[in-house]
Amino acid sequence: MAKIGKLSPFKKTSPYKADMSTKAGNRSRVKSRPPQKPRPENPLIVLFNKPFDVLCQFTDEAGRQTLKDFIPVADVYAAGRLDRDSEGLLLLTNDGQLQAKLTHPAKKTFKTYWVQVEGEPSIDTINALCNGVELKDGMTLPAKVSLMDSPAVWPRDPPVRERKAIPTSWLEVQICEGRNRQVRRMTAHVGHPTLRLIRYKIGQWCLDDLPNGEYKLINTPK
Repeated sequence: MAKIGKLSPFKKTSPYKADMSTKAGNRSRVKSRPPQKPRPENPLIVLFNKPFDVLCQFTDEAGRQTLKDFIPVADVYAAGRLDRDSEGLLLLTNDGQLQAKLTHPAKKTFKTYWVQVEGEPSIDTINALCNGVELKDGMTLPAKVSLMDSPAVWPRDPPVRERKAIPTSWLEVQICEGRNRQVRRMTAHVGHPTLRLIRYKIGQWCLDDLPNGEYKLINTPK
């Protein structure tokens, strides 16, 4: 426990004044927030089916594959990230308002993942994921989790390492949070490590039949 130093006999503190200054500071911080960015003249959305082992950025000093190797569209930025070892839908846009809406925690935009896990999760395990699990950074919000058939998706390169003695299962996981590697940590917490993770949907946008490594450009009305 931290030690509390003695107050100087020559200085008196006023809790009332401290509270007032704090409130004033809070008001000044609220007033100093930058104004919302205007929408661009030509709002764009890029839907990209990100392959495994591609970085979710446009540059890399180590020479690894990035978005620049696949998307020749200028001035678009990812609305949320997708880990290098994850695949599937990435949404990029030049619309700052849309980007903020999709990534702000208060907006609770749901993302849908197809997750191949090791083993066969029980109903109790799935219910635990639905109700929320305790991770190192706190409880997760309730999720929508269900068993699903193996999806008809592209082969991963390199293939997933599976153990012959242990079966695998596919889960559909819907969450509205954006913690670092959250889905992987959730399944590992309940004893079913993630082997492959594909993001299928963000809000109203989904992969549909978009091939892996390809992108689709959408012009949105202003």
